[in-house]
Amino acid sequence: MKDINDILAMAQNVQNELQKAQDSLDTIEVEGAAGGGLVKVKASAKGRIIAVAIDDSLIVPSEKQMLEDLVAAAFNDARAKADAASSAEMAKMTSGLPLPPGFKLPF
Repeated sequence: MKDINDILAMAQNVQNELQKAQDSLDTIEVEGAAGGGLVKVKASAKGRIIAVAIDDSLIVPSEKQMLEDLVAAAFNDARAKADAASSAEMAKMTSGLPLPPGFKLPF
């Protein structure tokens, strides 16, 4: 059995690596789109919205509901891509750790 100090040092190392991975998620950008690319939402892998772009052809008062639907769809697309990027980044970080099956980080 390992010494308690070794176990605590390993736990501290895992915590430091987790923090690095979490910090890097805000630098990874994804772009969600809807309406054939007429509405785009750029977000970080942490889910922070960076930008929204709406094609000029969609800015018609009588089409307000459609535009709102497209913006919501683009946000959802960006969120799904951010979740995928976050999962991929965390998987890279945890690939070398001896974790039991089904154990997910962060806690």
